[in-house]
Amino acid sequence: MLPDIKHVLFATDMSENADSALRYGLSLAKATGAAVHVLNVAEPLSQDAHATLSIFVQDKELRKKAIGDRHEAMRTMLKDSQKRFLAALPDDEKDTYQLISSVELAEGNPAETILQRAKKLDCDLIVMGSHEHSTSHTFLGTVTKRVLRRSSIPVLVVPAGE
Repeated sequence: MLPDIKHVLFATDMSENADSALRYGLSLAKATGAAVHVLNVAEPLSQDAHATLSIFVQDKELRKKAIGDRHEAMRTMLKDSQKRFLAALPDDEKDTYQLISSVELAEGNPAETILQRAKKLDCDLIVMGSHEHSTSHTFLGTVTKRVLRRSSIPVLVVPAGE
């Protein structure tokens, strides 16, 4: 029996390759009638970042505001990323964007959060983009490797430059 794909989780890091991965996710959703859930996970500030912020911003309320502003800036970046993606779609493909049923920004360990959201949303597939070669990340990227290793559902990894 063929698998029934009803919900696809697209995990984005808002990189250039993320758009390619979303195209694949939308194509699969269009073929199967699935809903696509877009998720970006922001890692929490490290202890070092909190310490640095405490040194340079003495006022506790201003520190809280700075952290809140960080979240708002990330939400704006995610919205802008989705707007750019939609604007770049050819006119005859813009209707596929309606398959996106949710766009969410979460905070936490990226791999763990992706897996938790996929489970909570009852997703049948996770779609992610790989990273370009760099000195700090391997081809797949740390988050993608962790998701692949621990996922109980299929994960589609779209290579960079696709």
